Amino acid sequence: MFELKPCDPVTYRQQTRRSTLIVAVLFLALAMLLSSLAVMLFGEPGGDNFRFNVGGVFAGVLITVALVRGPFWTQPWLAPAVYGWRLKRSLMSVTNVMHKVRERVQANDPVAIKLLRFYHLGLTQMHELDANSSAQAQLVGEIEAHKAKMEALGIDTDQPRLDPAWLDSLKGA
Repeated sequence: MFELKPCDPVTYRQQTRRSTLIVAVLFLALAMLLSSLAVMLFGEPGGDNFRFNVGGVFAGVLITVALVRGPFWTQPWLAPAVYGWRLKRSLMSVTNVMHKVRERVQANDPVAIKLLRFYHLGLTQMHELDANSSAQAQLVGEIEAHKAKMEALGIDTDQPRLDPAWLDSLKGA
């Protein structure tokens, strides 16, 4: 279950830039080290060592991904980037069934109505975090109309959690 958390957009962008820089520097260092090591161990002096250089870069990619998805994933310095990644993955899971969501919202299905509200809240936060105000401005009317519909039906408009059961119920419908 994913839950929206309050985030300061400016701080979020600073922290994600910093974590991106850390991961990029780590990758560059690993790729250069492993390429040099591969050429030194397996290469030929004055020969074509391109494949060893590419192999070192590829190994650098694999090790960097393993480190990020492994021990770094739970580190505080990577937390904002992980949150942003999870937010976007959650929104994508809703986008993948959006045709069913909209269809079920028209039929006043409470699960679909809550799911669409979570989607709107998550999308609003994503746009704020990414400083994408133009995309957000295009959705204001749709978001407000949906919120008014929820209020008229007596459904709580505070939907900060994505319940996987909501998605499952739509996939089965």
